[in-house]
Amino acid sequence: MKPKVYQYEKCSTCRKATKWLLEKGIEFTSRPIREQPPSVKELRAMVAMHGGEIRKLFNTSSKDYRDPELKALLPTLSEKETLELLAGRGNLIKRPFVIGDEIALQGFKEEVWEEAFFT
Repeated sequence: MKPKVYQYEKCSTCRKATKWLLEKGIEFTSRPIREQPPSVKELRAMVAMHGGEIRKLFNTSSKDYRDPELKALLPTLSEKETLELLAGRGNLIKRPFVIGDEIALQGFKEEVWEEAFFT
């Protein structure tokens, strides 16, 4: 099964990541993260990859994340509520977000991706 790459077309890091995948001949399915965010199940898989640290899912540099109302709300949410929030607001998720068989990556660091895809 091809990994899904959730990305934002104007994101330079996303463009670097997809270019890298294409150069390496890795087939993938592209999804627009704002319009089609990852599912709660996919988000749970990423949380597991992050050792249970749900905060690592967040795009902390996004305008949405820096909204004072959201910042006040986040500490009051359960894990389930947080995942549902992310599944409904893709702009809050750190990108690119790559999920597939035994692959769960966020952001783009070439050496990390090399290890994930080729070892």
